Formats: sequence, structure tokens, C-alpha cells
Amino acid sequence: MILQVDGPDGTRDVRLTSPGKVTFPKLGITKREVVEYYLAVGGPMTRALRDRPTNLKRFNDGVDGDPFFVKRVPKGAPDWVRTCTVTFPSGRTAESVAITEPATIAWAANLNTLDFHPWPVRCRDTDRPDELRIDLDPQPGTGFADAVAVAGVLREVLDEAGLTGWPKTSGGRGLHVFAPIRPEWDFIEVRRAVIAIARRVCRRIPERATVDWWKEERGERVFLDFNQAARDRTIASAWSVRGLPDATVSMPLTWDALADVDPAEFTLRTVPGILERHGDPHAAMDDHRGDCGTALGWYAEDESERGLGEMPYPPEYPKMPGEPMRVQPSRAKRSTR
Repeated sequence: MILQVDGPDGTRDVRLTSPGKVTFPKLGITKREVVEYYLAVGGPMTRALRDRPTNLKRFNDGVDGDPFFVKRVPKGAPDWVRTCTVTFPSGRTAESVAITEPATIAWAANLNTLDFHPWPVRCRDTDRPDELRIDLDPQPGTGFADAVAVAGVLREVLDEAGLTGWPKTSGGRGLHVFAPIRPEWDFIEVRRAVIAIARRVCRRIPERATVDWWKEERGERVFLDFNQAARDRTIASAWSVRGLPDATVSMPLTWDALADVDPAEFTLRTVPGILERHGDPHAAMDDHRGDCGTALGWYAEDESERGLGEMPYPPEYPKMPGEPMRVQPSRAKRSTR
């Protein structure tokens, strides 16, 4: 089956194979419905992904099977699928898919891609992020309402840093907040800016928010995951269908709407209608670029006045400059004894 998809460079022919294959067994949603969903949101989703190297999270056996990430352009990609070179923490490089038009999204969806995970960079400079991203992750005993409360304080701190935050649901229990920045800082600097912002939030509401990397220290609080700002770490894009039984979507929102929404309402079958009625809440996102200067000043202040410097990187990363030991506190105490 061939789908004709309009785009900036004309109409593309996108092959749809096994359209009746069931992707979401609980709801009976087929691959064809998934592709049709992505065509319905193709305009705003292309805007969110444009010129970003993007990892594809593929579910070849549906959401009940084991997914896998594809960080390189799959073999057999059409010649109109754009690519760009990214560098991993190991120093190795790869050619990654770059989304430039709705047809690329539909092509990837036909490969059983549900989640699209873009890097926070553009292809013209893949070493300097143009988005500062914070993942608000509710820990056991907390939920979406707690993430919303923490996001309100995060918005205040971002404003003080001269940044404009744009919230979206994660598609699960959490929230993501993206802040556009000028691409003038590298991944280490942007991650430090995120750490400083997150620490400032936690000092204001220590009973509700935490930056503790080790789960045993987080308690019933919302974790502000600073490591989602590390190189090669990605967050599902706005409009991505998550690989969950109810086909929930990572839905972009306005701050005014945030307090009154139920994230379960945003699904593959409801979101196209919501978009048609209300438009894209993040349409003007690229018009509000800030910088990391104030937040990096906070980081330096934390380091000099509070003795708070680097935080642990994910375990697969090489040892980074100034990083503390990657040993969970309970094990470190036993070793000391």
C-alpha cells in the first residue's frame, strides 16, 4: 500500500506494509492507525523535530513485545530521508535520521516506530544544544499532580533565569519542560545549567522535589532528572505515541491548561481532534530563545558558596571531569566501615 504525503519538497510515496498488524492489542489499534495518527499531527510534529537527529524507538512486536532503539539510519531508507552526524560520549560517530518533513515521520512509523526521541540540537551544530530540557519524574508515592506542582515552581525559576519553559505531558505520570536557548553552550555547560535550575527548585520546595541521583535517597518526591541533558540522552518528542497499553501521547500544553488536564485523556485516538480544535500550543516555541548565563552563574555560586559541584553521570558514560564517585550512598558507607 502506497501513501502519498505532501511536504516542502513535493509529494512523497511512503510504503505502508502490514497495515492490519495490531500494535496496541488492548485497544485493537493497528499499524495503519498509528501511521494515520502521525500524518494527522505531521505539521506540528515536524516543527518540533525539524533538523534534529532523532532516535527511533521501534516496537516490531507491538507494545506487548520488547522495543529497541535505533540510533543510526536504518538500511534501505529512501534517498529523501535526511541524515546528520552525531557524536556519542564514547567518541564514536553515527549518521542519525533527521526529521525534515511529515513523510519521514510516516516512513519511520511504518518501521513500527512509536516514540521519536530527538536530540536537543540541530544538524548544523550537533555539539551545542538549542533546548534546555528538564524531565519531572514522579517517584513512588507521588503522581502527575505532584509533577504539576513542582513544574509551577520550575516555571518561576526559569523566568528568573531569563528562560521560557514549554510544558508537555510525558505520556505517562510525569512532565517534560523544554526551554529554547541559543546554541552557544556545549552539553556539559547546558547540563550544569539544568543542575543549577533544578537545585534552586529543590531549595524552595525540598519536601516535594529532589535532584538526588540515587533512588534510595529520593523518597516520595518528584525527581528533576538533570541527566536527560547529558549528551546522547533524549526525551520523547511532543506528539509521540508512547509504547504503553492505552496509546497515550506526549502532549504539548500551555501553562494555563496544565493544572486542569488528565494525561490519560491524550491518546492516539483523541489528540488529532484536540489539535484540530485548539491548534499547536507550542507553535511559537522557537520565537523565545534565552541563554544559560544566569543559570551557569547559579552553578558557580553553588560550587563556591555551598560546595555543590558536579553530579553523577549515567553509568555507561566515561568518567567526567569533576564528577563524584558513582557509588550509591548505602554501598559507599559499607565500604567505608
